[in-house]
Amino acid sequence: MTTEYETRSGGQVLVDALRIHGVDRVFGVPGESYLAALDAFHDAEDAIEFVICRQEGGAAYMAEAYGKLTGKPGICFVTRGPGATNASVGVHTAFQDSTPMILFIGQVARDQVEREAFQEIDYRRMFGQMAKWVVEIEDAARIPELISQAFHRAVNGRPGPVVVALPEDMLTDRVALADTPVYKRVETYAGGPQLEDLAALLAKAERPMVVAGGGGWTRQAVADLRAFSEAFALPVAASFRCQDLFDNTHENYAGDLGLAAGPKLIQHVKDCDLLISIGARLGEMTTGAYTLIDIPVPKQTLVHIHPGAEELGRVYHATLPINASVAGFLSQAATLKPAIAPAWADWTTTAHADYLANIRHPQVPGPVQMGDVMEWLRGHLPADAILTTGAGNYSAWAHRFYQYRTFRTQLGPTNGSMGYGVPAAIAAKITAPERMVVAFAGDGCFLMNGQELATAMQYDARVVFLVINNGMYGTIRMHQERSYPGRVSGTRLTNPDFAALARSYGLHGETVVETDEFADAFRRSEASGKPALIEIRIDPEALTPKMSLTQIREQALAAGK
Repeated sequence: MTTEYETRSGGQVLVDALRIHGVDRVFGVPGESYLAALDAFHDAEDAIEFVICRQEGGAAYMAEAYGKLTGKPGICFVTRGPGATNASVGVHTAFQDSTPMILFIGQVARDQVEREAFQEIDYRRMFGQMAKWVVEIEDAARIPELISQAFHRAVNGRPGPVVVALPEDMLTDRVALADTPVYKRVETYAGGPQLEDLAALLAKAERPMVVAGGGGWTRQAVADLRAFSEAFALPVAASFRCQDLFDNTHENYAGDLGLAAGPKLIQHVKDCDLLISIGARLGEMTTGAYTLIDIPVPKQTLVHIHPGAEELGRVYHATLPINASVAGFLSQAATLKPAIAPAWADWTTTAHADYLANIRHPQVPGPVQMGDVMEWLRGHLPADAILTTGAGNYSAWAHRFYQYRTFRTQLGPTNGSMGYGVPAAIAAKITAPERMVVAFAGDGCFLMNGQELATAMQYDARVVFLVINNGMYGTIRMHQERSYPGRVSGTRLTNPDFAALARSYGLHGETVVETDEFADAFRRSEASGKPALIEIRIDPEALTPKMSLTQIREQALAAGK
């Protein structure tokens, strides 16, 4: 007996597959190359919201932020050629951040391939190194199979981005076929002997340290990490921009290993005799340009737990490599108990005390003290507030001087990509409208995706955007002054009135030029009933929390640069 199926277009089969796999929201910019899919979204608009963005880079960042926030693949649709190249920044971010994401790209018709047709690109070659998998669906009958594979690849093993190219004519083909069931997430676990080896290493340790990071975390995994840490009195540090994996106010929290890492935390990592990395790759930003851990054989006994087998042994030769998912391993680690009371309680207490000392903010030049602003935000924002950042020296204030208390309250790109904070915040607010969302952006960072304020207004995403304006590309200026002091080139910026710009979009706009103005401006923004932007004008001398622009230049000149 054969089953008869309804005939559907490729676009309808695709959108039906997304609905089956639990997609409730996609981000994108429309294009003529996937009109049949857009038409199918019209029939599914009660189940799937299509968030219309203003540039493909912003759309891809939103999809990445959605994937990071929810653990489900963030979905982005863009057109071929220019649309795909614009969206590539989000794919690169998802890859380095281990975020599940699927980018769908309209493609030229199948009979036009290899002719350099209008906006034609070979996406396998373009995205080959920055995606987990790239596929072009040439037969509409294979859509359910290949979309199922895309979801499985995006979430399992080391999570990451998948790219799916959709030939324009394939989406209009009509086929009769069955759909696949919803994808399954697969957790992997440590073997019994590996857990015994871990217990033996803990029993011999005198100065252990845990580093938590990477993708694939869940709320339960965060709870299990806390239980593991408390049972063994383990200090826990977060890898770069993964500070929300462990309550920063907990007595076992040691701080974050990133650009704002305190010197004493860095020394703790160097001095520890057992380093347990859970989910983190231990990449350049987390290891201080690979200086904290010797390559290839660390002086610390290294236990490296990672969901991607290819990552184990890639840079570091671990004493105990464990190929397991973060959630799977921690569900086991949470059940372990020490045979005797751990002997390193003072080590852990000191690590946390050093962290608390590092968040005491210094005075910086100028009438706006960002340290005071961050202290006020620490006391004012609810524990589940989401903070987003892009890239730039301004982000050090959000990293070093804010305390992340609950899971998925920090969204920032570990690949250091500018322009991320604004679209990420919009995606977060659309996805979790009940939560407070605050976006941090520098003046240079903001204008890379400032057009998405229109998206915030269109979807009533009531984010509070903070634009820290010092009139320059601050990070590059800092490096410039260190390497070529006084020779300023390519880093000065002429900016608009950001608050007036926000008001032109329909947002509430504020300008802060003195510290005491910030709290009232923030409260007015919250009470405005709409998205809001606060421009904070800071002194260009306040280039970093540690050193002024002049001090950086003078130090470089004294060193003979």
